[in-house]
Amino acid sequence: MRRTKIVATIGPACDAPGVLRDVIAAGVDIARLNSSHGTMADLTRRLAAVRAEASAAGRVIGIMLDLPGPKLRVGEMAEGVVLADGTRFVLTGEECAGDAEHACVTYDGLAADLSAGDRVMLDDGAIELVVVSVDAGDVVTLVARGGPLSSHKGVNVPGVRLGVDGVTAHDLELLAWGLNAGVDLIAQSFVRAAADVHRLRAAMGERGVPIVAKIEKYEALDDLDAIIAAADAVMVARGDLAVETSPEAVPPAQRRIVSACREAGKPVIVATQMLESMVSSPRPTRAEASDVATAVFEGADAVMLSEETAIGAYPAASVATMDRVCRSAEETGEPGLELHVPSDSVSPVAAAAVDLARDTGAVAIVTATQSGATPRAVARMRPPQVIVGLARSEHMARTLALVWGVAPVCGAVTTSIEQTTDAAIAAVRALKVASPGDRIVLTAGTTTGVAGGSDLVRVLTL
Repeated sequence: MRRTKIVATIGPACDAPGVLRDVIAAGVDIARLNSSHGTMADLTRRLAAVRAEASAAGRVIGIMLDLPGPKLRVGEMAEGVVLADGTRFVLTGEECAGDAEHACVTYDGLAADLSAGDRVMLDDGAIELVVVSVDAGDVVTLVARGGPLSSHKGVNVPGVRLGVDGVTAHDLELLAWGLNAGVDLIAQSFVRAAADVHRLRAAMGERGVPIVAKIEKYEALDDLDAIIAAADAVMVARGDLAVETSPEAVPPAQRRIVSACREAGKPVIVATQMLESMVSSPRPTRAEASDVATAVFEGADAVMLSEETAIGAYPAASVATMDRVCRSAEETGEPGLELHVPSDSVSPVAAAAVDLARDTGAVAIVTATQSGATPRAVARMRPPQVIVGLARSEHMARTLALVWGVAPVCGAVTTSIEQTTDAAIAAVRALKVASPGDRIVLTAGTTTGVAGGSDLVRVLTL
């Protein structure tokens, strides 16, 4: 059983008949809906399709809605625009038709935030501008590195703190749709500080779902520990992070973020360009395979496919390739990390379960859970046994699909330890991870139905 989870972006490439079914069969654990592209109708249709195909395949697959966040973009551009090196180019907050001399930007406060000498990167850093002056709301720049520029390409301003709102009105509109539609995770883009996460959580009210904070702004690295504490999971969004910092800064940042999430017991996703060549090729490069394996070696909970499955020519093959690379990397074993056991109510129970599983030769650790805290705490220690997350709801089971090594199962609501024990045995039999005579370790709460109330560890022999 593969331990590292696979997140796949569901886009137009998955709309053709049978493709989504093949993508799911190849091993997707979390389906990502990227709200930066397509319409609300597209999101609604794809969510329903994922639910239907997952049910038909008997798979527990979570759905993550990725909010666009305060992404700056250029507006509409004329066809065939190419910016030439050394030419003058103006960015303005006022609506205009873009050409080789000027373009509008989706943030009318840009001029107030910039000064002469600042760099502006367009299209994921493909084009570099240097600010010459700011004149009445217009940003006058010199093209340091030119290239073709089409409509709605991204705008990044490395090293500059922008006054743009961290949670936009469009985010809130999409959030309301996602909560009503029953998505399982919300990915928050361009998080700069823990306060951004707190604001999004407050906007959810009582209908909160786990928040995945995307680390792609240079400011986020300065507030990393607080962001990890505020969020439920983290994504290393390497595309914009490389533009905001530098390509050479991303690998050590990835390692730091993954390590910090491991220590905190928060799931972490490594994303962006993992198998990018498979957008148009049936095979990845050797470097891409090594990139995926490195994320596995570092201890990431999940690796993500973006364009490969959203618009690529080989979506199912991309998932199958990532599955094989993850399995191969996992066979080499993971370097152990010295993790302390937090003094909360769940972690000592999880540590005891892992120790008992090792000492008794158990083949699985079953965690009966309402909040997901115990399976996450067990997974943090990366035991060799299968971790069965016996969830009390379908939604909780789907959120656990993101957590390293956890096989989520939606169990019947139980009211006693005896019923929970029966449900645990039924789960390992259904998953075919244990045979008669095998031992399993069960964690549960003696007071059933209480979130975070695991206080019992039991060794069972089938």
